[in-house]
Amino acid sequence: MNILALKLILAPIIIGSASLAGRRWGPAVSGWIVGMPLTSGPVIFFVALSHSASFAGNAALGVLSGGLSLVAYALTYSWLATRFRWPIAISGSLLVFASSTAFLQTHTFPLLPIFILVCAAILTGLRLMPQDTVEKESDAKPGPWDIPVRILIGTGFILLLTGIAPLIGPRLTGLLTTIPLYITILTIFAHRDQGPAAAAYVLRGLLYGMFAFTGFFIVLSLLIEHISLAAAFGAAVLTALIVQGLSLLVLRQFHK
Repeated sequence: MNILALKLILAPIIIGSASLAGRRWGPAVSGWIVGMPLTSGPVIFFVALSHSASFAGNAALGVLSGGLSLVAYALTYSWLATRFRWPIAISGSLLVFASSTAFLQTHTFPLLPIFILVCAAILTGLRLMPQDTVEKESDAKPGPWDIPVRILIGTGFILLLTGIAPLIGPRLTGLLTTIPLYITILTIFAHRDQGPAAAAYVLRGLLYGMFAFTGFFIVLSLLIEHISLAAAFGAAVLTALIVQGLSLLVLRQFHK
């Protein structure tokens, strides 16, 4: 119930704030915000409260491993969007994400190798992203229903995920925590309203934001079984904030 309530509270805050940020500063910034461990971090925190530190550590390793699926998802959508409309792009990218998650569920990697692999995947993903410029924004402005609809869609997916969560173990819990719920909503709206380049900007922002995600979970995984829960999460949050600030500087340089 704690995790359910947390997700239901965070869903409108995250989707709404990221959508507003995208309108104010562009689609890449909305993706950058969503790349932070804003839901995966709290989920692991409540898992740690309800179970052992070892259980939470395994779940955190699953979340970190899921970063590979997110990179594959981002690249697949970005390139499919250059040739197809959003229904095909999202279908193909979610299929790739699901296939990657299924593979990672049956293949476990040690912490440091998977950390290096995820970092390398993010850097590779950034290099392979399409480089088109965003089309001029349409004169038609979103109606008052725009953000509420995004919130309703996101909350519906969260309820579905939360409903099946008790049936799975720590690793799959971690992997499924990385389901690209918020980024999918933001990407589809950007693709629909401004074209494929805007969708790629959202997903490029996600990849920049994932450096903080990766930093958070490597620190948490290293510390959670050895120091207090508060200290482990405090160190992980501090790491994520520092890395996120640095990634924003790079992101702004890229989009100047």
